[in-house]
This record gives sequence, structure tokens and C-alpha cells, in this order.
Amino acid sequence: MSLPADSHVHSEWSWDAPKGSMERSCARAMAFGLPAIAFTEHVDHTVWTVALDALDPDDHLATLSTPDGQLTPPAFDAPGYLEAIERCRERFPGLRILSGLEVGEPHWHARAVTDVLGTGRFDRVLGSLHCLPTGDGAFSEPPGLYGRRAAAEVVRAYLAEVPRLVTGSDVFSVLAHIDYPIRYWPHREAGPFDLLAFEEEFRHALRVTARSGRALEINTRVPMGSTLLKWWRAEGGQAVTFGSDAHDPSLVAHGFREAADMAEAHGFRPGQEPYDFWARVG
Repeated sequence: MSLPADSHVHSEWSWDAPKGSMERSCARAMAFGLPAIAFTEHVDHTVWTVALDALDPDDHLATLSTPDGQLTPPAFDAPGYLEAIERCRERFPGLRILSGLEVGEPHWHARAVTDVLGTGRFDRVLGSLHCLPTGDGAFSEPPGLYGRRAAAEVVRAYLAEVPRLVTGSDVFSVLAHIDYPIRYWPHREAGPFDLLAFEEEFRHALRVTARSGRALEINTRVPMGSTLLKWWRAEGGQAVTFGSDAHDPSLVAHGFREAADMAEAHGFRPGQEPYDFWARVG
């Protein structure tokens, strides 16, 4: 079986991808034999506090932040991005190239997200949750929250917000990286991450997502365990997509063979078109 489409890739048009390149990502996709690639660039409106003490001084996030760690995501250049998509479609006619967006916390920024979506055609829209309230009127991503609250509390707060994201916005068709906080789990302080300790919270978030008719992304940035996919199917999930979440062309399709094998083992199969969601059978 051929590899699935990479439906979650960032290029130079994402504000947090200084190493991104749409053309080089397309070239890598062609070299790997991918049938399609979707450039789902970041559209973020939440102003959040960066944990500067955890970053190198020349880290891209640090350079975008104020001295007190406040980061306001730069605006998305939709016209420039869509022109780049057309150039790559002309240069790589053998690759299906989808336009797309990854909208962060769209349930908090409905009007701003709608304005961006109105600037052109976007084939694949992902919904994602990156930030949570800190409790003092600010917002932070998991690395900053883990330093302020118990690690398990952060994960539970994240999973409690996912259903609000799903029910509070209808602009996206795929829920991205439901396992996002696991990337930053503080192993030294909290010990190994125990997925089963959060089964109830994960299953509730998956159930709400499944009932909304959305697809679940198998994000390979940190390999998703088969247990999550098992729960997705048990809670009624009907479709999955695959996303490397690459911010560097060298990571396009990273881990896709293993992810595709896992999805197939859980009863998901490719659609008629190479860029279709993988649908549940049986």
C-alpha cells in the first residue's frame, strides 16, 4: 500500500516555521511518492505567554516575543500564500497540492477566522488547540503551564477544552493533534506519561469529535499510540487523516509507514481519491 497524503505541513508562510519551504516540501513529497500534500499554515489569534526561560535566546519564538514573554502571532499573508500554492502546482504537476489552514482556538476567534477564510479557497482546514487560560487573564501553551500547575491537571484541562473547541466552531473538518500536551510532558518531574490515567477524558473528547462528523488526525510529530486510535473507533470515529506537522521539509511524511499500518490494523482504509480521508470499514 502506498503512503497516505500528508495533510498537515507548514511552510515559510507559517509564522513559526523559519526553516519551512513550500517548494522543498513538495520535492520531498514527490521523492517519497506521496499522492498529495496539504499546506495547512498557522492562523493564530491568541496572544500567549512564552516560557522564555525554557528557550534558547535565538529561538524563533523568543525573537517574536516581548521581553516579558508576550507573543502576538503575526498576521497570515493569504494572498502571498495562495500565489505560492499556484506556483508549486505548476512546478509539481504530478503532486496533488492542497491549500489549507491550521486555525488555532477558532472557537475563541470566530470573526477573525471567518475573515481569513473569506480571502480565498482553502481545501483542508484543521482545528487545533495550542493554548489554555493560565487563570490570571493570560494564556499559555503546555510548556508554560506545566511549570505553574500539576502536569495531570494541565492535560485534563486541555482535554476538557477540546469538546468546547469542537462544538464551538464549524470552520474545520479535522481535529489536529489531540495528543498535543503529551509532546511536552515533564518526564523529569512527573515521571512517564500514563495514557490510561486519562482514558475517561480522552474518550469524552474523542466521542464529541466523532459525533460532530469530523476526522481525527494521526499526528506523527510524536507517534500516536494505537490505544488512542482504538478509543477513536470505539467512540464512533469514522475517519482519520495523517499529518507530519512538519515545519521543516526534511520531516514531511515522517513516520507515515508506521502510522498507515496502524490505521489499517484498526480498520481504516484509503478513499477513492488519494487526498481523501481514510474511512472506517466494518
